[in-house]
Amino acid sequence: MSSSVSISWGTNGKPVSSQALVKFFSGNSDYLGHLFIGYPIIGTSEGRYSIDALWISPDKGLVIFDLVEGTNPGGYSQRQDDAANKLEAKLKTHSELVRRRKLLVPIHTLSFAPGMNDGEKYAVEGYPLKSPGTLEEALKDFQWPDRTEDSCEAVLSAIQNISTIRKSKTKRIVMKEDSRGAKLKRLEDSIATLDNLQGKAVIETVDGVQRIRGLAGSGKTIVLALKAAYLHAQHPNWRIAVTFNTRSLKGQFRRLITNFSIEQTGEEPDWDNLRILSAWGAPGGSERDGIYHEFCRAHDVEYFDFRTARNTFGSGNEFSGACERALGPVREKKPFYDAILVDEAQDFPTGFLRLCYEFLNDRKRLVYAYDELQNLSGVSMLPPEEIFGKNLDDSPRVQLDTSSPSGPRHDIILEKCYRNSLPVLVTAHALGFGIYRHPPKPDALGLVQMFDHPHLWEEIGYRRKSGELKDGSDVVLYRTEESSPKFLEEHSSKDDLIQFIFFENEETQAEWVAEAIRTNLEADELRHDDIVVINPDPLTTRERVGPIRRRLLDVGINSHLAGVDTDPDIFFPSGGASVTFTGIYRAKGNEAGMIYIINAQDCHSGTWNLARVRNQLFTAITRSKAWVRVLGVGDNMLQIIKEYETLKEKNFELSFKYPTEEQRKQLKIIHRDLTSEERKRLETGEKVLGDLLADLESGRIHPEDLDEGLKEKLRNLLLKKG
Repeated sequence: MSSSVSISWGTNGKPVSSQALVKFFSGNSDYLGHLFIGYPIIGTSEGRYSIDALWISPDKGLVIFDLVEGTNPGGYSQRQDDAANKLEAKLKTHSELVRRRKLLVPIHTLSFAPGMNDGEKYAVEGYPLKSPGTLEEALKDFQWPDRTEDSCEAVLSAIQNISTIRKSKTKRIVMKEDSRGAKLKRLEDSIATLDNLQGKAVIETVDGVQRIRGLAGSGKTIVLALKAAYLHAQHPNWRIAVTFNTRSLKGQFRRLITNFSIEQTGEEPDWDNLRILSAWGAPGGSERDGIYHEFCRAHDVEYFDFRTARNTFGSGNEFSGACERALGPVREKKPFYDAILVDEAQDFPTGFLRLCYEFLNDRKRLVYAYDELQNLSGVSMLPPEEIFGKNLDDSPRVQLDTSSPSGPRHDIILEKCYRNSLPVLVTAHALGFGIYRHPPKPDALGLVQMFDHPHLWEEIGYRRKSGELKDGSDVVLYRTEESSPKFLEEHSSKDDLIQFIFFENEETQAEWVAEAIRTNLEADELRHDDIVVINPDPLTTRERVGPIRRRLLDVGINSHLAGVDTDPDIFFPSGGASVTFTGIYRAKGNEAGMIYIINAQDCHSGTWNLARVRNQLFTAITRSKAWVRVLGVGDNMLQIIKEYETLKEKNFELSFKYPTEEQRKQLKIIHRDLTSEERKRLETGEKVLGDLLADLESGRIHPEDLDEGLKEKLRNLLLKKG
């Protein structure tokens, strides 16, 4: 018999009674509602107060469970009173739950002691004390007589009470009901509260490794930040670290964690025990510290800065090599943290995740979040069994337990996207994978890359309209309202949500962008921090955004280049009226209402790195909370526009033939990203070959002058690879 109660497994220090309570509800399908273990946490004048377990029932109201470990319930009647009084005070701050000073939902209390069979000798009238055998009888006495159809959802929203998480950092003032600013305000209000799946992901706590997967905009960063705050609230003495790849996320993490802590507990976090720090780090004090640097210091192993790591391990292998070297000589690991939470895990080498794992105490509470698509690498992130290696008996050190539906989840998938509307998200995927890209020659694939595991498409919220997700099969995919909520796109027409615009040259592009931003600020009621201008190529960003910034300055509009004009940890300066310009890497993890992507033509093709430049375009588009303008010049921009027009004709559905395993291997070879050493060798080889061809054409060298063996090898290779 399966349960109809949704269970969110938090942590409360009472594992035996918690497990017995969950077992009771899991084995009884007659009950409905939501059961929270170790939640909510309530801020009081005496400090934070955590409720052991709470059941929100549509026909009984609220049932607080005071959980008893062992056989002595102690002063359980006082605990029941304290819990009920504190919860009532919290809920009375929600006007929708109160009528004439009376709370509209009843609060029942019950002490649950699975280890006791003789509870009657401790009985206090009016204070139930029950074991598993008598629990059902006690619950029958609880009723909610004057409930309404929406009462349970209102109570659930108030209990979760995460109402300010996604709202804008400063109050948005709008005068025109249909301006872009007004539309953005309504969007932010609509998605301010976490949905139930995200709320469960915040609370659910496991011993061991837990991974959180989801699309850009599905709330991974928010869930991870709130999970860190929740663990800190429940276990203030734990040492907890939050780390990430994009430095500009540091401020966002601090704001989210602070908001949650104050809203739930009434207290600021203890930043000595809850640390937000970079992955790499460097000497120079706590502000510059990072997980890798701390690990080296704690274990007295050699620390590599970026330049030394590049010289030692080669371009592209800097952090991987540094982490592997740090792990290598360390025989006895020194546990330093009780929990480590890693965002953007897809951007880290597996060695860094192993380093985090070794830096934990024996509970190994490592939570890592990633997006299967953020790198669009065509290869899924390695499973935990491969990331963390094997024991001496050849068994995996880490194996996620996905077998128990009643326990806390070790593997959480967030398929709903709350940032990008359906047209914006599907456009990003179509261009990122090259779904409608015109192949360079008739027998070639237009696709740029593809998942090795077809089922990932459905895990990220796509459904099959026709065909099969298997090698060599034609398939048509679409997104549903469940995974892409309709309200994200209803505020504007599709042609306003996303536009692709061609310019003759970069000068006219710069003029258009500057004037569009001026209109956004002066007529559309957008704020400076609602606008981000992204140049996909990070190496050319400073130079190529210059003309737009000069035009803005001429009309009195300030702007900044993120990480250059600001501290590397800052993306949107606090309190500053300044438009953000950025390269793609600093844009990751951030979002804005209006996104301008300039020089998108650079993402159409690449001699060696087409997968990477398509990923840059994908990532840039998915920064948008509302509107996207994809701008570019030249023939390559016209080709990108053609891909988008085909997608529009297909009604924003993805139609393609799933490549075979052999074809996917070819895609990885053809479109792979080369290291600087590989590019240098290729450029040198092409020059030598070009000089040889020129000499042959001019007659300075004759074909018969060449070694026959070399000619035969070259002929065979070209025929084989062609």
